[in-house]
Amino acid sequence: MAQAGIAQAPWVDHKRYLWLLGPGVPVIGLVALGLFQQLHWHWVVWMPMLIVHGVLPLLDWIVGEDRENPPDSAIAALEADPFYRWLLFAFVPLQLAVTLWGAWLFVNVDVPWYHQLGLGLSVGLVSGIAINTGHELGHKKNTLDQWLARIALAPSWYGHFYVEHNRGHHKNVATPEDPASSRMGETFWAFLPRTVVGSLKSAWHLEAERLAKQGRSAWSVHNQNLQSWAMSLVLFAAVVAWLGWAVLPFLIIQAVYGFSLLEVVNYLEHYGLLRQKGADGRYERCQPRHSWNSNHIVTNLFLYHLQRHSDHHAFPARRFQALRHFDEGPQLPSGYAAMLMVAYIPPLWFALMDKKVLNHYSGDITQANLHPSKREALLARYGQQKARTTARA
Repeated sequence: MAQAGIAQAPWVDHKRYLWLLGPGVPVIGLVALGLFQQLHWHWVVWMPMLIVHGVLPLLDWIVGEDRENPPDSAIAALEADPFYRWLLFAFVPLQLAVTLWGAWLFVNVDVPWYHQLGLGLSVGLVSGIAINTGHELGHKKNTLDQWLARIALAPSWYGHFYVEHNRGHHKNVATPEDPASSRMGETFWAFLPRTVVGSLKSAWHLEAERLAKQGRSAWSVHNQNLQSWAMSLVLFAAVVAWLGWAVLPFLIIQAVYGFSLLEVVNYLEHYGLLRQKGADGRYERCQPRHSWNSNHIVTNLFLYHLQRHSDHHAFPARRFQALRHFDEGPQLPSGYAAMLMVAYIPPLWFALMDKKVLNHYSGDITQANLHPSKREALLARYGQQKARTTARA
């Protein structure tokens, strides 16, 4: 027991230097590209894919979870520490270096088509994780953070995410109105086109509405969607002008795979969770129970605590190093790195997650966000469980 009058030692972030794994993602990409070019180890272009989809899930299982929260007294100083901000800043130029080098290799190194595919997918992996970096930066009020966020989104042609996520998803999360909230019974493969098209429409509507209030046309230079898409167009046009049309398949592969990674993470984050409506017809305030979370430390280090998603929705501007675990937040069985692989296999996903959704709502399936085309089947299957639970009570 500490003696009275002796001040306790200040709280220390024991993960401080482990956060370097975040910008380490494009560094891994650069190392793979260097080995590919210099040593002609063509198989090494698959290394980033192997690390993210194989090694990280294994490390999550071995290392386990970290539920430590910074005390309230430490949050202000933690958020003001520039070290964490510079980690995010470092990611963006490294990401662009991976994209440009990968494009050059795609055109100039003669390898079988499957290694070209691996090159595009591995660079797309970096582009996809960069969307998370853009997500973290895009929530901040500083102009430099916001512009770097949109630059990070440029290679994947997903600049409209900056608008829709901040002003659409955070407002409508865990409701049927949100294209980025997946529904119980909905496969990832059905969710993907719905969220891609729905998010695009939402982003355009939000900007058109904002500009209309200012007396401006949606088709103006003030439209943030058009600004972001212009960045992507300039980037792609410059690379094509530099390397020729032969580079276009690479640019498309990395962009599509990049934004599909964002959307599979969206699929994980709110699957089946639903905010209820009150007597006034309005949805309840977003609570920790409306996001799936994970404290698996390894993936959290690579994704800037994205898996502490409940706290992010409670405090969108809070910096990643200060995000907290909530005991009442529903927990995924593993980290995102493992769960996204499960999401690609619908029978496995439903077998694992539908039970967790049902348990989260104490057997009352009517409280969940149900996929309309599967609603009757889900009610027929799980409604009996509610009746048995009620009878036992």
